[in-house]
Amino acid sequence: FIDFDRDIERGTSLAFKVDFRDSDEFVQSCYMDNRLGVWNCLEVAKTLENGIIVFSSWEEHGGGSVGYLGRFIQEKYGVMQTLISDITWITKGVTHGNGCAISLRDSGIPRKSYVNKIIKIAKESEIPFQLEVEDAGGSDGNGLQKSDFPWDWCFVGSPEDNVHSPDEKVNKKDIESMVDLYKELMKKL
Repeated sequence: FIDFDRDIERGTSLAFKVDFRDSDEFVQSCYMDNRLGVWNCLEVAKTLENGIIVFSSWEEHGGGSVGYLGRFIQEKYGVMQTLISDITWITKGVTHGNGCAISLRDSGIPRKSYVNKIIKIAKESEIPFQLEVEDAGGSDGNGLQKSDFPWDWCFVGSPEDNVHSPDEKVNKKDIESMVDLYKELMKKL
């Protein structure tokens, strides 16, 4: 797996060497998971007139920052609904090229009325999307759900193959639908 000419001390932090690949259909590289969620927000920020974009940390390590960020946003601005810009996994029900995924549930369960509102906007906009139902995994939505503040939250993200590997792979059509849907949702929610 790792070919070094020396021993690596146990506990040493390692990172994947970046090998960015761009084809007609796909983008492939390591760390697409976090990078694509951030890139989506930056694309949405170009046209956003009213809204808050938050970049949180530690989500991959059990959460931490989203709870106090959420508290600050509610106390200062009165905002009580959010979209989670992240990446989900290719599964039997979520495939490449059929649009971004709107998650009905993972290890957290968002409020059904809020998810239904998102689905209605997606259908009316005619932007391709897929519905995801998982029993594991999670996002910053879980951190908000467990906080002391009531939040309407929903994960909306592109599906990815080869998750958490040097070969993470996302379809460009799914990326486009993610950005387009976020722009619609930020206008209409």
